[in-house]
Amino acid sequence: MIRADDYIEDLLERYPGINAFLRERGVVCIQCGEPVWGTLKEQAQAKGLDVEALVKDLNQAFCRGETES
Repeated sequence: MIRADDYIEDLLERYPGINAFLRERGVVCIQCGEPVWGTLKEQAQAKGLDVEALVKDLNQAFCRGETES
């Protein structure tokens, strides 16, 4: 399950395709060849996105069948 306080680096490792998904929504994880880390919440807020809606969309797209741990 994806949470707002998850680090971008961890999400990129765990979920193939999440970089493109985030980029389409304005959260760029790689800039000028350098990774942009921090939490999902930090990056979403920096882009003026609704964090809760983004987390919900990510979970629907990438975490079907996962249980909260």
